[in-house]
Amino acid sequence: MSEVIHTSGKRKRSIARATLKPGKGIVRINNILLDAYEPKLSRLKIQEGLIIAGDIVKKVDIAVTVKGGGVNSQAEAARTAISKALVEFEPKLKERYLDYDRNFLVNDVRYKETKKPGTHGRARAKRQKSYR
Repeated sequence: MSEVIHTSGKRKRSIARATLKPGKGIVRINNILLDAYEPKLSRLKIQEGLIIAGDIVKKVDIAVTVKGGGVNSQAEAARTAISKALVEFEPKLKERYLDYDRNFLVNDVRYKETKKPGTHGRARAKRQKSYR
C-alpha cells in the first residue's frame, strides 16, 4: 500500500489533521518528534494509541498538525486522528481500539458550557442564598 491517508480528530476547540504514509515509524506532531513532545502527559496520551497498534507503527510515518484549544485537548485530538489513520491502514486494529477505549476512533463531542448573560461570567445560575 503506497497511498497517503488523511484523517482528522476533534476535541473541544482542537482540530488535528493526520497524514499517514509508508515509512519507518517516525511520528511528528506540529513538526516536533513525538519523543521530544512536551508535556509528558500529552506525549503518553498520544503514545497510548501507538502502543496498542504494535508493530504496524514501524511501517508508517505519521505527521500531525494540531490547532486550537488547550494542551490536553490537542493531545486527545491528535490521538484520535492517528488512530483513525492507523485503522484505515490496517482495518483489523479497529476491534482492538474499540475494546480499549471508544474515544480512539470517535470524537468527543463535549464542549465548555457557554456563559449566560447577567450571570457575571458564570455558565450556570447563581447559588441560592439563605438568610436564616
